[in-house]
Amino acid sequence: MNPNLTKLYEIAQKNERRIIGLMSGTSMDGLDVALCRVSGHGPDTQVVVEYFDTVSFEDSIKDEIRKVFAKKEIDFQHLCLLNPWIGQLHGQMVLGCLEKWQITPAEVDIVASHGQTVFHAPKILHHLDKYPNATLQIGDGDHIAVTTGIITLSDFRQKHCAAGGEGAPLAVYGDYFVFSKAHENRLMLNMGGIANFTYLPGNLNADEVFVTDTGPGNTLLDAFMRKFFNEPYDKNGAVAAAGKVHTELLKYLKKDSFFAGPFPKTTGPELFSLDYVRLAQQRSNTTSLTPEDLMATLTRFSAETIAEAILKVCVPTEKYHLYLSGGGMHNPVLIGHLRELLPDFPMSPTDDLGIAGDAKEAVLFAILANEALCGGHTHFGTREGVPTVTMGKISFPT
Repeated sequence: MNPNLTKLYEIAQKNERRIIGLMSGTSMDGLDVALCRVSGHGPDTQVVVEYFDTVSFEDSIKDEIRKVFAKKEIDFQHLCLLNPWIGQLHGQMVLGCLEKWQITPAEVDIVASHGQTVFHAPKILHHLDKYPNATLQIGDGDHIAVTTGIITLSDFRQKHCAAGGEGAPLAVYGDYFVFSKAHENRLMLNMGGIANFTYLPGNLNADEVFVTDTGPGNTLLDAFMRKFFNEPYDKNGAVAAAGKVHTELLKYLKKDSFFAGPFPKTTGPELFSLDYVRLAQQRSNTTSLTPEDLMATLTRFSAETIAEAILKVCVPTEKYHLYLSGGGMHNPVLIGHLRELLPDFPMSPTDDLGIAGDAKEAVLFAILANEALCGGHTHFGTREGVPTVTMGKISFPT
């Protein structure tokens, strides 16, 4: 037997596995690196985050990715070159974290890499009948494995698409295993570039669990902060707080058919872009808005579409607790709108459940890798968009 297969088998048999989860989102702030100790599998999964760090991307790295990010027409050679380059870069960042944490690569069992999404194309966006749901992440797993010397699982979203899902969001699988609690209905709201939430019923029935995107989280806010202020994001919501919400523009921003579509569903910056906002401004005769008023309106747009999606799936006679993660949880203006729109929903960060909100998505991929190695027995029913699959392609370092 190939010694790599023997090692993989031995890792799967361990009582506890040391797995590094990697996540780089659409905001492209940097690489989230979470070193986790994971035991059990399925609903018996237990996770302890030993170390977490976000390794910031230099502007030059962001610029290279943006040449292909969410664009239909690109330099194909550049995309081809970026795939291994990002893989090597992520591998080097992992090694840098391990050195800082004084841990050797030999002490780590698995790297679980999400990669960098460069294009997301579910049917709800591409509208081409003969083609399936599709998504593309770069940062080749073989290059991560060879760079780090650690067996790597990557490219998780492809199996989800192959099994009939839209390739996103994937949070449902990890959220159900780690955060479900008997007798408490939980909504795990992640506000990254795109906002999504997972519904976890208090009856613990996996058939009822689902996850859906709601629309923009921070993607439009970040894009316009770069455009107007050359800043990566609206720190503490200061710019939005200085402006006023324009109700007519808000109405046109919410007119897209995505918001009327059934759950679960997924979207991305391919739809919610600068052009999307420009068109809404033209239709609402608001092209002369100040940057502050535009940011205030876009922040309200994210909040209202999140709240409206949540209210669509919640039964008025039941109680729900909302747990927050992602960069949006640090925006007090966005959170203030949510508290106003959802007054009956207690809100807490996932930190209160033992996993920091900033680390949650990286931890998710460690959980998915763990499930691919030694789980795969939980059935999520027949709900569209939540196929019962294990995910991740295996790359050996030698």
